[in-house]
Amino acid sequence: MAMMHGGRLVAEALARHGVTHLFTLCGGHIQAIYDGCLDVGIRVVDVRHEQTAGHAADGMARATGRPGVVAVTAGPGVTDVVTALANAQRAGVPIVCIGGAGPVPLADRGSLQDMNHLDLVKAVVKASYRVTDTSRLAEYVGIAFRVAQAGVPGPVYLEMPLDVLMNYAELGELPEAPRYLPAGPAADGLARAVELLAGAARPMAIVGSQLLWSPATGALHALLERFAMPTFLNGMARTALGADHPCKLTTVRKQALAQADVVLVCGTPFDFRIDYGRAPTFPAAAKVIQVDRDGAVLGHNRAVTVGLTADTGLTLAALAAALPARAAAGDAWLASMRETENKKAATMRAEMETVSDPPGPLHVCHVLGRYVDDDTVVIGDGGDFVATAAYALRLGAKGLWMDPGPLGTLGVGPGYAMAAKLARPNAKVIAVYGDGAFGLHAMELEAMARQKIPVVCVIGNDAGWTQIRRGQVQIYGEQRAVATALAYTRYDEVARALGCFGAWVERAADLAPALDAAFAAAARDQVPAVVNVKIGSSDFRKGALSV
Repeated sequence: MAMMHGGRLVAEALARHGVTHLFTLCGGHIQAIYDGCLDVGIRVVDVRHEQTAGHAADGMARATGRPGVVAVTAGPGVTDVVTALANAQRAGVPIVCIGGAGPVPLADRGSLQDMNHLDLVKAVVKASYRVTDTSRLAEYVGIAFRVAQAGVPGPVYLEMPLDVLMNYAELGELPEAPRYLPAGPAADGLARAVELLAGAARPMAIVGSQLLWSPATGALHALLERFAMPTFLNGMARTALGADHPCKLTTVRKQALAQADVVLVCGTPFDFRIDYGRAPTFPAAAKVIQVDRDGAVLGHNRAVTVGLTADTGLTLAALAAALPARAAAGDAWLASMRETENKKAATMRAEMETVSDPPGPLHVCHVLGRYVDDDTVVIGDGGDFVATAAYALRLGAKGLWMDPGPLGTLGVGPGYAMAAKLARPNAKVIAVYGDGAFGLHAMELEAMARQKIPVVCVIGNDAGWTQIRRGQVQIYGEQRAVATALAYTRYDEVARALGCFGAWVERAADLAPALDAAFAAAARDQVPAVVNVKIGSSDFRKGALSV
């Protein structure tokens, strides 16, 4: 068999697992991997901060359903990527992070960037390994991919010292790439779940991110065709149903929960997003069926009637096959929730269509929504403005919504956006930013412009960290609201300086022309485009909590 240096062995193994892009910020400890990637056709995509590289690997996983890969150098390269690893862990996203290290004989002797990486990352990854034998590099890549995808997906860390990557070994025969097959529901638990749902007068479903990783992502459609009920999607499942699906509701979850007698909760934890499953948000008398790949979270924060340690999609498919027919047409419970949602939508629509200077956040989202196609990918990076966009933008069933998830990490935008565009080059990719979040990694525009990754960025610029500032002012008063005020910074000028398109909007009448020009420039010049919109105040998010 052919002798290859360790970096080439790693690249061969990555290619075997379907990897097409490696995200990185350069470092001498890992440069052998770049050389190997050139030989096997993996595109090396470089960024300006390792956190972005980690978020890009996370974004690639969300866009493709397979683990994304990031490589960082030793020491500060690893410390910089920790936030991205923590975000992926909390969101349940499979990524493989390769970290460099000094030569094995120099460990703990003070070589450049020498530190104990494994102890550092162990709290934010599913598993971590140090490879000390060049001949086992491909084996450990296989281990990392298997662990990252098993059970609840998450990040895995592989440390590869410099000498291990530079040394030579035979390629050998690569093992077959593992195909993780998640478990379906146990028969007794499924039977009890069917009994509860079939006997319910007011059933509802909450379906979360774990559906994205299922081999049966279309099972929700099949279930609702058979057994219609109000259905609420969160996290990475947000586009599992088209915007016009008769069972899909978005703004009346609290009202539905208050009346439901059976609640099916799939692939989402009882965390702050659903009030920890507590009463009165969840009625004490309601029967709850919880489905999760991790049996340890079943019943966490509230007792459940039925707990199924199983894959969301496979469980939905099994329910579809077993439940009696319940048509959407004529169902009084579903109709009442739809009527309530329509009333709320009418109130929101009035503000969306209100023209003012500067334009309100809902109006900005209303105009932006005209550019969202059936397969558009939208990234949310920010607080208040992004939360508004999450309600206002209607995404297609072939599209994708990406936000950091329950860790609430700001700065995910550039990494998610570049990964989404590379994974889906024919789709529009729109990054919706708060002005605070945009400032975290604005230099990544240079990396995207240089590597011709055209995305459109829309900033809702209200000169503040408004999601925090609103409550701060209410509690402490305007004069004691510190560290939350910003300026109306001309980020569009920053974009132009970095080789991108930039436009500044202060009047509602100028918004659509600016967006037209931005999408045209991105398509024509293959560079990012930034539309920096000064937005007015709104009570739409009044009372929203930021903790």
